[in-house]
Amino acid sequence: MRREPTTALALLMTLAIAGCASLSGDPAPRGNVVLPPASELQASTAIAGTLDLLQRLLQGGPAEQAEAIAAARSAYDESPRGGAQLRYALALAAPRHPARDPVLSQKLLRELLAAPETLLPLERSLALIELQRVDTELRLTAENRRLVAEAERERNRDRGTSGAATSAALTRRLQTEMDENARLRKALDEARAKLDAVATIEQNINERKPSTEGRRP
Repeated sequence: MRREPTTALALLMTLAIAGCASLSGDPAPRGNVVLPPASELQASTAIAGTLDLLQRLLQGGPAEQAEAIAAARSAYDESPRGGAQLRYALALAAPRHPARDPVLSQKLLRELLAAPETLLPLERSLALIELQRVDTELRLTAENRRLVAEAERERNRDRGTSGAATSAALTRRLQTEMDENARLRKALDEARAKLDAVATIEQNINERKPSTEGRRP
């Protein structure tokens, strides 16, 4: 049975509770326009920008990927810390682009979580989810390299049946580790899809609110 990351579930529950609270609050006096809190608008904008960046890196061609990573790096250079650093860290950890650097991404994410006040609550949750995934990826990569080196030593030391059996066992273990890494990647993709859905729902709610001020019945 597949297990969702508990941090992702906690994040989505928090968003759901916050959304319900905002929808069930006391109505504003007649004639006044109800606007969402500034923090909610800021969070929506930040998440929308982050999702757009990741989509360009995951689905764009080489030129678009290079442009996206350059823009993320430029924003980070101009304003390190906070959302700009988070978006750059997420871009570096995104798969399937040449500038990928999970080691630097891990460093940037750890810096952010060491100073959580620089992030919005939703951004902190996203940083924590991604750091857990990057930590696991790097640990598995190091373990895979160790297993490959160990298997190579075994083959050189013993070319007989015993050596072949040991190599097969190491190969199976390596495959298990790779499967676990793939599962974690899929869980992160699902978490990102849920964040995208939450951002879309919030945008739709904001669009349905009155657009004029001071209107009386």
